[in-house]
Amino acid sequence: MVGFDKHRSEFEGLGLEVFAASVDPADKAGEVAAELYFRVGYGVTREQADRLGSWREERRQIIQPSAFVLAPGGEVLASCYSDGPIGRMDAADVFKFATFHASRS
Repeated sequence: MVGFDKHRSEFEGLGLEVFAASVDPADKAGEVAAELYFRVGYGVTREQADRLGSWREERRQIIQPSAFVLAPGGEVLASCYSDGPIGRMDAADVFKFATFHASRS
């Protein structure tokens, strides 16, 4: 998430918004959100994660990262599901993708 924070001006320059959500309760998610410019939701349930197709790790009772790039109307333009720290969406790549997509509109 810090990578997205570092690219704040680029995302804002394109009129893009960044959001995050966590399984953590409000107080713990709030600690993370305090260091970021974008909003961080909390309390994501197993049912919500299942609807997104997220991978749940039962041992630690966590939902692994699921990232989406949405068009203004809510269409999913890109998605990325991870089962660990490798293979997550990179902020610079998302910015390049958004710039490319905007140039085609």
